[in-house]
Amino acid sequence: MAEYRIDELAQAGGATVRNIRVYQDRGLLPPPRREGRVGIYTDVHLARLRLIGSLLERGFTMAHISELLTAWEHGRDLSHVLGLESALVGPWSQEVPTYRTADELRAMMGGAVTAEQLDRAVRLGLIEPEGDRYTVPSPRLLHAGAELVRIGVSMDDVLDIAERLRADTDRIAARFVGVVAEQILASKEPGWLPSDRELPELAELVERLRPLVGASVQASLAASMDRAVTRWLGDRVTELTTHESDRRRSG
Repeated sequence: MAEYRIDELAQAGGATVRNIRVYQDRGLLPPPRREGRVGIYTDVHLARLRLIGSLLERGFTMAHISELLTAWEHGRDLSHVLGLESALVGPWSQEVPTYRTADELRAMMGGAVTAEQLDRAVRLGLIEPEGDRYTVPSPRLLHAGAELVRIGVSMDDVLDIAERLRADTDRIAARFVGVVAEQILASKEPGWLPSDRELPELAELVERLRPLVGASVQASLAASMDRAVTRWLGDRVTELTTHESDRRRSG
């Protein structure tokens, strides 16, 4: 088995010496064998270091990784644990994020974008700063906002719509998760944790939810738009009829 000093381990594992020490402090990486004042690491440490790096790249936090490694060390099948975690934290949208500079964003919005509005868009998660440009997680949502601006809706009103839409969809998402969780936990004992056999089943359930949630929300929103437009047109017809009646009586 190969042996490494800490700087050699960092180079082999694509990490930094500082990160290795952080992982050790967090209990993610076992301590090295000591030979005098020198720490000696092995291929076991290298494999663990590469696993930690891979999980971090997939979006797992230090806390998530600690829980996964603890489960693995206690005999759980890590592939099952990772399968469920991947299903839970994986993106629920098939959109591919794009990148835009501030000038490009202003051009999309007809030039009417202030620094304050850009900051608000960041707070709403519509764009994310990355160096001298912005990541756009949902290009479709960005283009929808641009179209609203083109037809005459102010940028502040577009951001107001986005903020209310986010609050509404957060409630819808919480409702979906709550209902499914209630069904899963209904027959379980308090403190239940899924077994190795149940982990793949839960991962499959989450994956099956993805198209169902999207289809349900889209269909429900379409029906709501039909009702809202019908009501709006009805109100306008009533106003016009009333106005015409008043005009004829006064004439």
